[in-house]
Amino acid sequence: MNDDVRNIVLGVVATACSGGIGWFSRTYLWRRALRRKQAFFGLPTGSDCLFVVNRQMGGKDSSLHRNDAFALLEISALIKDCGATVQVVTHEGARQGFGERAEFCVGGPASNVRTTAHLTSMLPGVRVVIGLEAGDPDRGAIHVGGETYRWVPGLVEYVLLARLTAGRGSRPVFLLSGQTANSNQAAARYLARHHVPLARTYRDESFCVVLKVVNSDAYGPDVTELVADVTAAARTPVAAAA
Repeated sequence: MNDDVRNIVLGVVATACSGGIGWFSRTYLWRRALRRKQAFFGLPTGSDCLFVVNRQMGGKDSSLHRNDAFALLEISALIKDCGATVQVVTHEGARQGFGERAEFCVGGPASNVRTTAHLTSMLPGVRVVIGLEAGDPDRGAIHVGGETYRWVPGLVEYVLLARLTAGRGSRPVFLLSGQTANSNQAAARYLARHHVPLARTYRDESFCVVLKVVNSDAYGPDVTELVADVTAAARTPVAAAA
């Protein structure tokens, strides 16, 4: 074998080895990222999860706002990436506990009775004002940690995004409790875009944050800011905090 042939063979071998190492590295990193995503969402491959939909404000019990349907699509992509399946149920039809399978619950307490149950049992420090007439500045206001987050239609909307667990080993409940359907979709989009830093910050622990949707009339659910981490205050009963 002359020098030219040997150099060609060595070059081919080096290229093959380099390509194999690159493929192995990319596969390893992809699988590690997938495992972390699955752990954060409580969605191992082949598992089943629950998506609890609310009713449209002012609509019929079976109606669903367009933005809430978009929120379902945003989250469905995450579920598919994890290799899991989803069961969609109405808020009044979800008569079961939590912890056995992951759950995504969308909508504020005015349109989702399961949200009310989750707030009462797992986030007792949160109070949401419902039942007021349109035009009242406190309508839909979120009170938590001594702060009040008021909805200004078309300009400012707030939404609670929470990951709640009943203990180590239980599957999480993701709560997206917004003042509007647009803010519900904004929370779903924020979760889809920021689940990696959220998982890095909170790992497998519960958390509750307040998100602010800016100028929804112009930007829809696209411009969303993290306002505050209210985990401690939200999990402390109001009477105890007082």
